Amino acid sequence: MKQAEFDGKGSCIRWTEAAGDDPARVYVHGLGSASAVYHAHIAARPELAGRRSLFVDLPGHGISDRPEHFGYTLEDHAHALAEALDEARVTQAELIAHSMGGAVAIVLAHRRPDLVSRLVLTEANLDPHPPATAASSGIASYGEGAYVDDGHARVLENIGPVWAATMRLADPRALHRTATGLVRGSSPTMRRMLEGLAIDRVYLQGALSGELPGRAALEGSGVRVVTVPGAGHNIMFDNPDAFAAEVAGTA
Repeated sequence: MKQAEFDGKGSCIRWTEAAGDDPARVYVHGLGSASAVYHAHIAARPELAGRRSLFVDLPGHGISDRPEHFGYTLEDHAHALAEALDEARVTQAELIAHSMGGAVAIVLAHRRPDLVSRLVLTEANLDPHPPATAASSGIASYGEGAYVDDGHARVLENIGPVWAATMRLADPRALHRTATGLVRGSSPTMRRMLEGLAIDRVYLQGALSGELPGRAALEGSGVRVVTVPGAGHNIMFDNPDAFAAEVAGTA
């Protein structure tokens, strides 16, 4: 396990790592998730072997620290992720990022282009005020205190067992602030940032999730949008063959 301080007060963002060649692949999880849980089985596949792979848990999630004073905005998470990559001496990485983590990855690529050479986004949040299907699960509809007091327990009762398995490990206050930041979005929006990036960009949309809004404009800006058959929001679980092929760039 490795770590880097991200807030100037001793709090650390942490990751596990598999050795290999550069450019590194950096896996970033979604809201209430953990990177290794969602991506280690993908990175271990033969078509992805031999590359340095980092499984980073964002602040408030998994094995990373969860300071109460931290804001947990998209920009805050992007800053913490940059600290991890700087500490790991990673540049020009390929970021494979899911859902909320995709929004963080876009902000990072916009702010620190030296760190990112390629984005593979799995149903990343691109706009403020995402619909309920975008994995917000109503967290941001609570006040912070109400969510911490009993809203977190209610959400865990209502979501599926896969998501609950990692969400129960996340800090409730951090989850609420992260969800609120996701609803608020970034300026410019994540969608506009993504359209303006001059790197290889792939956006994966599960066929079971429906059509991606604004697909034509994204493709017009050079984003490769792929509809993955037989998959919903968790494409890496629903269709790992297709997911791994897209990460490897062999699809």
